[in-house]
Amino acid sequence: MGPVMTILSQGQQEPVTAPSLSGQVAIVTGAGTGLGSAYALQLASQGARVVVNNRTTNGRSADRVVEAIRARGGEALANYESVEAPDAGSRLVAAALEHYGRLDIIIANAAVDRAARFQNIEPETFDAVMQVNFFSVVRLLHAAWPLLLAAKYGRVLVSTSTAGLYGNHGQAAYASSKAALLGLMRTLAIEGRSSGVTVNAVAPYAVTRLTEPWFPERHRSAFTPEAVARLASWLVSDRCHLNGITVVAGAGHARLARALETATVSLGADPETALERLTGMSFEAAPQTATAEFEAFMTSL
Repeated sequence: MGPVMTILSQGQQEPVTAPSLSGQVAIVTGAGTGLGSAYALQLASQGARVVVNNRTTNGRSADRVVEAIRARGGEALANYESVEAPDAGSRLVAAALEHYGRLDIIIANAAVDRAARFQNIEPETFDAVMQVNFFSVVRLLHAAWPLLLAAKYGRVLVSTSTAGLYGNHGQAAYASSKAALLGLMRTLAIEGRSSGVTVNAVAPYAVTRLTEPWFPERHRSAFTPEAVARLASWLVSDRCHLNGITVVAGAGHARLARALETATVSLGADPETALERLTGMSFEAAPQTATAEFEAFMTSL
């Protein structure tokens, strides 16, 4: 019997056999520790062959993850690229093709944070965060995209954050990079839909070396990376046809996040009153694309 996932529904726990990923090939970035490691191990446990990426400055932690996968009978390849390098994305894709002959799944997980108030952060530091968290994903997906479209199949999961959804004090660079990923995810979900390629985002809550100081002690045992990894493995399986969604997940629970809009009001000669009226209205519409939003706005006039 294959690995078992737990799906939570109305407070009930029902064991469900995890989807097989046998024969598929995955790239997981930032997979040496924490969430990335859990993702790689979970995918391998379900039969995927995994390119485990983590930069060498972390003591070649990618090797340790590969050794753990192989010890359990799986297949994996260690990769030591610094994802922000201009050609790292194309080299990662080339490694997957050279060793395994195909590419089906990408989990873009690598990220850094340089917490500081906006007035204290240097532009160079801001740019460095954007390079790792956003532009590395752009380059990786740009290298992989033609392969996925040609294969008429692909599963992409990007790691965003509630900081990107809602902002957070002292995280202007991190929040900006994670918000940018949401725009990329939504657009690629639209462009990949007709070719069988889905693109989704997860905003994870898990205890890692980065987040441990902010987790209350009583919650740490529940918020494991493995709890998020079980969801991630389903989102990149062929059983998942959800596309363009953002899932906030942690401790075996999840919620969806999306952009909503109110009905339209006329500004007239008094924008202040109109805006006050808007702030008291309920949010009801969730446009599927920017084009759809524009068309809805025009018809509401």
